[in-house]
Order: sequence, then structure tokens, then C-alpha cells
Amino acid sequence: MQAQRWRYRVDRRAIAYLKFIIESYDNLALVTTVDPREGVVELQVPPGCEATVRELMADLGSRMLILPLE
Repeated sequence: MQAQRWRYRVDRRAIAYLKFIIESYDNLALVTTVDPREGVVELQVPPGCEATVRELMADLGSRMLILPLE
């Protein structure tokens, strides 16, 4: 099974913070900046980590701008 790819729009000033937080959890997800000007990032979420990533993004979303992109 392959990793899922989820895209989000975040405050561009918070991209490094988001990357640091998510990647501090070993093998939880890989964060790639797709468009730094627009604040678009992509998370590659491995199988079995979806619920944890959803919870983490919801928690971070209560403190900063995080909008899921379809």
C-alpha cells in the first residue's frame, strides 16, 4: 500500500514550523512545500498513520491557518 498525499494551505510563514512539528514524529508523515508563495504543502502519509495525522492537523489548525485542499 502506498502513502496517501494530502495537500493543505497554511500561512506561508508557518511552513517551517509545520514541517518541524510533523517530522519530529518519526515516520509519521513527510512534508513537501508545493508552492511557498501560496503556502501549499503536501503531506505523504504512510498507511496506518492517517488517524494520527488527522488529529495532529486538527490540533495545529486550532492555533494556525490550515485548510485542506481537495
